[in-house]
Amino acid sequence: MSERLIDQPNWIYLLREFETLYRYGSAGGSPAIRSHRKKVREELSRIIGGNPPLAEREPAGKPVTAHFSRALDTGERGSMQGMARALREQRDRLTWEYGYEKVPPALARKYAYCEILGPRGPILWDRLILGFVLFAPRTTYPQHSHSEIEESYISVSGAWSENNAAVYSPGSLILNRPGDEHRITTGDHEPCLLAYAWAGPPEKLGDPKMKFTAGRRQA
Repeated sequence: MSERLIDQPNWIYLLREFETLYRYGSAGGSPAIRSHRKKVREELSRIIGGNPPLAEREPAGKPVTAHFSRALDTGERGSMQGMARALREQRDRLTWEYGYEKVPPALARKYAYCEILGPRGPILWDRLILGFVLFAPRTTYPQHSHSEIEESYISVSGAWSENNAAVYSPGSLILNRPGDEHRITTGDHEPCLLAYAWAGPPEKLGDPKMKFTAGRRQA
């Protein structure tokens, strides 16, 4: 008999940390962010109550995961300590990947993401994706966008900027609407760990066709 969410409480604890972020964090007066937060937490309530099946994947690292311990350490010392501690409990079960067919060699050393909930698991769900993305210090994540997918990032540790418009610290949330072009840069001295949520049609979440914007490359 296949395992379900209730059989692995550490995954539940991690999902509840996401639920806490999207329930109690501020929308900053933005109707779009308020709507996105509601969408994510309502779906999370359905997930936790629905007890979905698990499909554990083979754990895998990438060069950037050499910075993971440092990112968790700094996260545990700040406002995101609950999320950082819950993630540490699952660190040996994460599958880090790139998500692109072609990744510039310099970026391949400085970036990777891991999905914890979504169409490919380990927690199987087709209407929401949750995960984490890790950046090394002094990383530029090239310009890109997502078709029909609404995306939010919440910083767990480290400072980062999107489109050179502001500096975001742990606990900060930024929302990218479908089609929004965005580019991420990180600070000079510390890695940056972001939690993310993707909301969109199941067919798009199952095959997002990630690609960088034509003509844009890592600086």
